[in-house]
Amino acid sequence: MDPSQDMDAVGDVLVEDGTIAAVGAGAGAAKAASGATAIEARGLVVSPGLIDMHVHLREPGREDEETIESGTRAAVAGGFTAVASMPNTNPPTEGEEGVKFVLAKACDAGLARVHPVTAATQGLKGEMLAEIGSAIRAGAVAVSDDGRPVANSDLMRRALEYTSMLGKPVISHSEDPALAGRGVVNEGKVSTLLGLRGIPNESEDIAVARDISLARLTSARLHIAHISTARSLELVIEAKRLGLKVTCEATPHHFTLTDEAVRNYDTNAKMKPPLRAEQDVSALRHALAAGLIDAIASDHAPHSIEEKDQEFDAAPFGIVGLETSLGLALTELCHKGGLALLDLIRLMSTNPARILGLPSGTLKVGAPADITVFDPECEWTVDAAKLVSKSHNTPFSGWQLRGKAVTVIVNGRLLMRDGEVLA
Repeated sequence: MDPSQDMDAVGDVLVEDGTIAAVGAGAGAAKAASGATAIEARGLVVSPGLIDMHVHLREPGREDEETIESGTRAAVAGGFTAVASMPNTNPPTEGEEGVKFVLAKACDAGLARVHPVTAATQGLKGEMLAEIGSAIRAGAVAVSDDGRPVANSDLMRRALEYTSMLGKPVISHSEDPALAGRGVVNEGKVSTLLGLRGIPNESEDIAVARDISLARLTSARLHIAHISTARSLELVIEAKRLGLKVTCEATPHHFTLTDEAVRNYDTNAKMKPPLRAEQDVSALRHALAAGLIDAIASDHAPHSIEEKDQEFDAAPFGIVGLETSLGLALTELCHKGGLALLDLIRLMSTNPARILGLPSGTLKVGAPADITVFDPECEWTVDAAKLVSKSHNTPFSGWQLRGKAVTVIVNGRLLMRDGEVLA
């Protein structure tokens, strides 16, 4: 299945010298007969390699939570051939030096590809633009202060103007920090019952409206990260109707869980944006089915047990997601929601590649041989203790899922076979 070619067929994929050499019925038969490595995928789906365009790998600074090596191993275990790493490390991924550090570490790990996202502002402080040009020349694929918004509107405008000249998107963590304040959950019935400070939908809605207005002013490419409210979706849909270069992503936790998940004060359900109300979740699922959302991204945010095992107010925001993202999407959107597999692959591979300007996300002849093979019918149970990631902060432990990656190939190299990540 390859959305880039509207391909949904039974056939073979032949890989030679790290690239796709042929696709179609019998494409690999002669090579397999001559002794080339043959992978039997009967009954499985062979797709362009999955791309998670929003992950936090924590290195440098918090290697106890995740490293580039452990994070990319978790990515392969989840069926991903590439990830885009956010810059909120310590120190932040910023400028040429920061980007080269991430790329070197990813090269040493030799697992999933890592495409660095560079900081929009110096030190992620929202005061002065960072060295965006040198970072992009070094290999950054996008610009963002994710983890926090660029609250200064003039600075956000300058970032958009600069990146528009360089042909890269700004990935926006759209949030009004004054409205969000010290909130820890969605503002509504649940926050009131639990006695927890709430974050209103308007904190996101107002920021998305501002960012879209600035994208219109600058004619720049804007990508809204982890969209979570019905109103924000309406704003993005209207921007698309007007022909603006605006895209957005949704996370599995935001289209699967509501704020009811925090009723028992489970800090593994604490994230930002917070889990929203049922009407917002329904809006996300409808938009995904209608092709109005561009990508699914995990927002993989590892935290140590010690950090999460605190009172709700003190615990950090975020959950791990690389190893559950595909299973949740297949279970909730395809098996329960009727989303076509080809459309799911578009959301998790072809579109992320297009947004980030990557040569992958396709099985076209000559493309990099980044391939994911998954079993859409495989039934399995999420066990937090058995996750490959260094951190196990997930609200999905114990969930029964249907659909799992079994084989991953990156640049022609077999990195996972029969569900086992290879050394």
